[in-house]
Amino acid sequence: MRGLLALAAVALSLYIALTTPVHLGLDLRGGTQLVLETRPTATSEAGEEATDRTMEVLRGRIDALGVAEPTIARSGDNRIVVELPGAQDPSKAADMLGRTAELTFHQVLGTADTPADTPADTPADTTDQRRKGPAQQVLPDESGERLRLQAASLTGKDVEKAADRFDQEGGAGWHVTVDFKGQGRDGWARLTGEAACHAPGDPARRVAIVLDGKIISSPQVDPSVPCRSGISGGSTQITGSFDDREAKDLALLISGGALPVPVEIVEQRTVGASLGAQAITASAWAAVIGTALTSLFIIAVYRLMGAIATVALAAYGLISYAALAAIGATLTLPGLAGFVLAIGMAVDANVLVFERAREEYAARHRPTPRSSLTAGFRSAFSAIADSNITTLIAAGLLFFLASGPVRGFGVTLGIGVLASMFSALVITRALADYAAARPRIYRHPHLTGIAGIGRFRAHLTHTNPNLMRHPRRWLAASAAALVLTASGIALRGLDFGIEFTGGRVIEYATKTPLNPDKARKALADAGFPQATVQTTGETQLTIRTTNLTNPQAAAITKTIGTLTDHAPQKLRDESIGPSLGKELRQNALIALATALAAQLAYLAARFRWLLGTAAVAALAHDVVILLGIFAWLGKPIDGIFLAALLTVIGYSVNDSVVVFDRLREQTKKTPARPFPQTANQALLQTLPRTLNTGMGAAFILTALATLGGPPLTDFALALLIGLAVGTYSSMFTATPLAIELTNRTQTGRRAPC
Repeated sequence: MRGLLALAAVALSLYIALTTPVHLGLDLRGGTQLVLETRPTATSEAGEEATDRTMEVLRGRIDALGVAEPTIARSGDNRIVVELPGAQDPSKAADMLGRTAELTFHQVLGTADTPADTPADTPADTTDQRRKGPAQQVLPDESGERLRLQAASLTGKDVEKAADRFDQEGGAGWHVTVDFKGQGRDGWARLTGEAACHAPGDPARRVAIVLDGKIISSPQVDPSVPCRSGISGGSTQITGSFDDREAKDLALLISGGALPVPVEIVEQRTVGASLGAQAITASAWAAVIGTALTSLFIIAVYRLMGAIATVALAAYGLISYAALAAIGATLTLPGLAGFVLAIGMAVDANVLVFERAREEYAARHRPTPRSSLTAGFRSAFSAIADSNITTLIAAGLLFFLASGPVRGFGVTLGIGVLASMFSALVITRALADYAAARPRIYRHPHLTGIAGIGRFRAHLTHTNPNLMRHPRRWLAASAAALVLTASGIALRGLDFGIEFTGGRVIEYATKTPLNPDKARKALADAGFPQATVQTTGETQLTIRTTNLTNPQAAAITKTIGTLTDHAPQKLRDESIGPSLGKELRQNALIALATALAAQLAYLAARFRWLLGTAAVAALAHDVVILLGIFAWLGKPIDGIFLAALLTVIGYSVNDSVVVFDRLREQTKKTPARPFPQTANQALLQTLPRTLNTGMGAAFILTALATLGGPPLTDFALALLIGLAVGTYSSMFTATPLAIELTNRTQTGRRAPC
């Protein structure tokens, strides 16, 4: 049955992988992402309905932009996420989508110097003036002349469609044709009919077309139009000194309609297509090389069973990819890293099973490799389940509390964990059972790799070192590491990225080497003295500043261009508003606190409060050390780091769970043995698994750190540090702390685990 289930899963996954492509995020295929937040006013709509109507207007504007495969989705009650693949001009996209585009048509009463037909103290109000009655306002026209305007007669809601046109024969050049609908047709006839009652040349014979409080055109009504009759047919032309782009943009805004509420762009990300292609290539090489090294290591240690585990790893990769494609998940750069990372985690379950099978075979409780494997799977199941559930908790927190690419990492990590459990407990077991039942394997059990306990375990069995003889010494070493790293946080502080503080980061690639000091001086002279300049290699430059407008960002690009022989290529452009940065920072703290609380609750339920407290204290120790090391190194603390931090928490708890699971098992077998001796025995028995799993994950992470490119270097570095610290703390922080807590709370007697 396991074999049929494994075969069906692999066949289905292969079919999905060949027929359903995975949707790539913008950081992998290039493009612009905008997060817009609705800002209801006292006179506008509010709530989800206003956000839904805003989405419909934005969808019309996006369609008119001609972007291939755009996506628009609501995030919460008042945020809208827009993805524009291939769009490399964030300023144009932001201008088109963020403008309210309030279009109104007014009768001109005269110039500001002519007497008014209405009282001078009439309040000027351009918001829904048709409901409030007559009102005036004074605005400059295209030439700068100040015109007095009557209340709006028509708005953009009366417009059916608009299009840009070029009239070469008539001399009008680029212009915009506007067609009215419904009552707008009669309203346009009335408006032009009233203007036609004034003499040609009189300012009152003009009709003003106002967009966002600015007169964009104020044409005279043609002398052929009779008074009171106006222009029938419901069509008109907006003329002006337009070029082709201005005419197209104006038609786009009018056709898209007015936004029901003002919006503010709180986040903006632009990634060049070349950078995304490089990330895919680098991550693919990291996956191939890392998986190859891990597979060779597993085969060297476990021989035939290691080869079977490698086949199961390939099946895991196929199943994970198919699951992502089936649910329509978006694969982002951190998600791709999570996919690669989960390969290393998938090794853990196999190592747990094989080590337990070695113990069963060595103790001669199970005289054949097949029976030893069966017992190994049964004995390792609880540790596999507990360790994977703790990682799923971290993945779930990333999904619910994070946003953007980090949320994608949570999705791929969660899918990877579930796929790794299936590959280990179903595919590996089906293949291992079949292989172990072969007559040749029965006659030559040493080929399986589980017929011996291994050199390292044999050395531990022979020497039987008492690692927990002085638990306070281990705790003192951990305390010293905490003080050393925490001093980095106190002295140097944490360098929060723009995701948590707000600001803008722009990354360029130049064809010639660029001196960062020269770039800093040039930016200071251009009016950006606070800009932080960093280089990656000789031809990549990263500039971090506080929040910039798009014209200011263009000025920075122009300044960098003056320092090189060729125009720089913009690889990345990200902007986070200060309010969103504050919110993301708060969410990060909530995610971290929730992760610690959730892990404590789960471990307390699975073991007891004493062991749960020791495990959570160890992972808090890992968090502080990782933060301190990044503080000393001056590395940024951003959303990608948060993903790595929560993954480290899962790693740390995994190792502690394995040790404590064996501790609970040993306590039941020998209840009269003193707790420190039982803890030491559990530690020695799980030490080979801990080191072998760590080595398997280290190959993957090292490949990511060296081959994954700049976006993944810090991510992989954080995980490598966390892996080393977490491996140490699970053995020499959590276990000694459990011993000390037991000695204090259970003096003279033992408590069940």
